Amino acid sequence: MAFQDIPDNPRPPRKPSLLISGRGLLKSTSVVSAMTLLSRILGLIRDIVFARLFGATIVMDAFIVANRIPNMLRRFFAEGAFSQGFVPVMARYREGHSHEEARRLVDAVAGTLGLILVVVTAIGVVAAPLLVLIVAPGFIGDDGRFDLATLMLRFTFPYLFFVSLTAFAGGILNTYGKFAVPAFTPVILNAVLIAFAIWLSPLLDEPGMALAYAVLVAGVIQLAFQLPFLARIKAIPRPKWRPGHSGVRRIGKLMLPAIFGSSVAQINVLLGGIIASLLGVGKISLLYFSDRLMEFPLGLFGIALATVTLPYLSRQHAANSKKEFSNTVDWSMKLVVLIAVPAACGLIVLAEPLVAAIFYGGAFSKFDVRMTALSLQAFSVGLVGFSFVKILAPAYFAREDTRTPVKIGLIALGVNFILSVTLAYFMQRAGYVGTHAGLALAISIAALVNAWLLYRGLRRDGIVHHSSGWRSLLLKFLLANIGMVFCLTLLSRPLEWWIELDGSSRVFSVLLDVAVGAAVYTAVLFVLGVRSATLRLRTD
Repeated sequence: MAFQDIPDNPRPPRKPSLLISGRGLLKSTSVVSAMTLLSRILGLIRDIVFARLFGATIVMDAFIVANRIPNMLRRFFAEGAFSQGFVPVMARYREGHSHEEARRLVDAVAGTLGLILVVVTAIGVVAAPLLVLIVAPGFIGDDGRFDLATLMLRFTFPYLFFVSLTAFAGGILNTYGKFAVPAFTPVILNAVLIAFAIWLSPLLDEPGMALAYAVLVAGVIQLAFQLPFLARIKAIPRPKWRPGHSGVRRIGKLMLPAIFGSSVAQINVLLGGIIASLLGVGKISLLYFSDRLMEFPLGLFGIALATVTLPYLSRQHAANSKKEFSNTVDWSMKLVVLIAVPAACGLIVLAEPLVAAIFYGGAFSKFDVRMTALSLQAFSVGLVGFSFVKILAPAYFAREDTRTPVKIGLIALGVNFILSVTLAYFMQRAGYVGTHAGLALAISIAALVNAWLLYRGLRRDGIVHHSSGWRSLLLKFLLANIGMVFCLTLLSRPLEWWIELDGSSRVFSVLLDVAVGAAVYTAVLFVLGVRSATLRLRTD
């Protein structure tokens, strides 16, 4: 529904029966997943290009740090805290406010957010050396990482401005049920990065700077790409500075605690990066490449499901549809167990073959493969936790409860800090070459703690009531995963076997193993009686 279709008089909330139907929610999730799959495939190609051209080197370390800083802030001003504050408020305005009030909210948010972003971006560019010092203290020295990261950051930081406005536009589109365009937008960033790395970097005295230039250019294109679709629904904002607008104040109130609560995973990764910078050259890159592989299934399903369910949960809460709200969360949890658990098991068993098939070659050595596989296995332990956080946190944000995730996030952050320092210290002292894997394991354990506490809170407050048959379903999922792991273990070969294969043979063999594992998992579930109807969203 476009803005001009909203009646001028306030209306009572309506029951969003169409929006909470299992078919509609699953269809929207499928659309976002399809677009996310395209983005993740390009992202995988991007990381392959990075690994082959730059490897686990000073250049890659510097770019990861320079790109991590605006990306962390992006979680605050863009699809993280901002979306979790903006979407529920926007949903409420759509449900019970007039056309003019909705327009004024969007205009006020655009102007207020835009000016704040200009100021933050200017500060970030000027304070680039200080930011690099804080995020990567281990870069101080004669290896050149500090100077290169600082120069890169001056070009990557303005990306925050463009991507935050892009996320704002995407939030409007999502609220109106237009999920495909915002989900497709990340494809642009990956395409530009690949193009600049392949064709521009060889032409520069400092090849790594091509990556920093690409981030800035991609941000401009991403924002411009959204505008025609906003125009189609007559929702292009007319920015106005209105910090006193009630809706803007409400969004800000929800954002402040959500800034931390929704970004615990990113802060944990950042903390791991700080410690990794002190462990030597290449450790940050190794963590990056393993994290990207873990993020593939997380982004493909977990983030896609969370993106779709937040607007639905927000409207269900606005319509006081408590049973539908609980059913949606219960259904989301079933899908996470169905997909995230076997994905985690598969990543653990196939870590070395996957890394070898995707990254080995060029500047990426056999040693890099082994080290990346270690941290991938550690990250995979927390994949289920990361996935559950993605769908459980919105159950709080949709009810405009952002304080509870903050408290829980503080606990998770404390767990991560204690484990990171402890594991890094003892592993480094013992001379263990895979110290960085300890940092990944600490992040994973913290994610599991975060997810468990979020779930316990929803159950304690009576927000989530599970459908019948959960214990039986969990047992079936467990047996299917055991069968899959057993089969993949029988098919396992040593890393040397994989390295000796040519590139295409490695890829084919890995895909074959993945297909066999998926087939076994699906077959066991089928034999145990699990059907699509078992996972259907309840609408009663």
